[in-house]
Amino acid sequence: MKTNLLNQAYEVAKQRYAEIGIDTEKVLQQMQDFHLSLHCWQADDVKGFEVQAGALSGGIQSTGDFPGAARNIDELQSDILKAMSLIPGNHRLNLHEIYGDFKGKVVDRDEVTVEYFQSWIDWAKAHNTKLDFNSTSFSHPKSGNLSLSNPDKSIRDFWIEHTKRCRDISNAIGEAQNDPCIMNLWVHDGCKDQSVNHMMYRHFLKESLDEIFQKRQPMMKDCLEGKVFGIGLESFTVGSHDFYTAYCSKNNIIQTIDTGHYHPTESPADKVSALLDFVPELMLHVSRPVRWDSDHVTIMDDPTQELFSEIVRAGALNRVHYGLDFFDGSINRIGAYVIGSRSAQKCMLRALLEPTKTISQYELAGEGYKVLALLEEAKAMPWQAVYDEFCVRNDVPVGQDFIPEIEKYETEVTSKR
Repeated sequence: MKTNLLNQAYEVAKQRYAEIGIDTEKVLQQMQDFHLSLHCWQADDVKGFEVQAGALSGGIQSTGDFPGAARNIDELQSDILKAMSLIPGNHRLNLHEIYGDFKGKVVDRDEVTVEYFQSWIDWAKAHNTKLDFNSTSFSHPKSGNLSLSNPDKSIRDFWIEHTKRCRDISNAIGEAQNDPCIMNLWVHDGCKDQSVNHMMYRHFLKESLDEIFQKRQPMMKDCLEGKVFGIGLESFTVGSHDFYTAYCSKNNIIQTIDTGHYHPTESPADKVSALLDFVPELMLHVSRPVRWDSDHVTIMDDPTQELFSEIVRAGALNRVHYGLDFFDGSINRIGAYVIGSRSAQKCMLRALLEPTKTISQYELAGEGYKVLALLEEAKAMPWQAVYDEFCVRNDVPVGQDFIPEIEKYETEVTSKR
């Protein structure tokens, strides 16, 4: 009975959208090609697997102590596979360097090689998943407040070497999967209180980046992520948005838009058209800031919808990479993965179902009320029936039916950790 109702609802939606010039079959194919890069650190609260690991530090924080966090690579991979089984489509996995398979060895970050990620490469290949990567500058004795911008050359050189090695690892991953691995570089560098050395810190960061990017790596893509501030570093951020916008533009590097890294009234969506004439591509880190960079689970809120709509309106689908970046330890972590991923997908679906061409023509003709009318009417169109069809075709639960699946996994797996 439910299958029949879903089919009927989709057929009605298909006809409704055809009336406004939208081919839902084409949109469903576009959704099949829409690959999220799921972040491995949601499953374990950003702890990683370093033998010498310490407490999470470096301007970020994970809150909550919901039971069942992954404690090792096997548990992490199991959780990720469970989450992926409840998310329609085929998706990538984003690794931080601290998630290497160190096999009980103490491996400092300036010593890491692809050897410690070979098991991840094999796992990803076995599960038809592509990998992305991140260098890790936080939660280390040499992190402090400054890493790549540290006036101490020995510390700066340590992080330069770490980042170079992460690029080597990323390139090896890209070669192994025959698809470029996207490596995001974010450093927390900043000052807790007032500082008079802003120019010096930024000069050191530029020099460090120049050295890091000297080696050409054909099977990986570099991207840089700015921020307003980090916890304990509220007064000054070395790698600010202005700094990285200038650097990426000058050096033809991908810029990362993290939706939690802007002032509360600033629109990440507006950055899409502002940047794409000057940088080759964009990387997204989609989360939900609640008054600050609190990395709440992504939902279908207005900022997220506006971001995906702007990408579609800009004709930039093939120039944007889509990553998630939230880490909520206060709720079921697999549930967080599924809610956040499906919400991002729904925002993209709604953006693809918008009659943008017609609305654009009205706008250029000066018929403003029609623009507003169609934008409002699009919100009430039966997009949910199209997303349900997307789930059906990918053999994943429709609507809230994923909840019992997560409860079963919690009972049988995570609650026993």
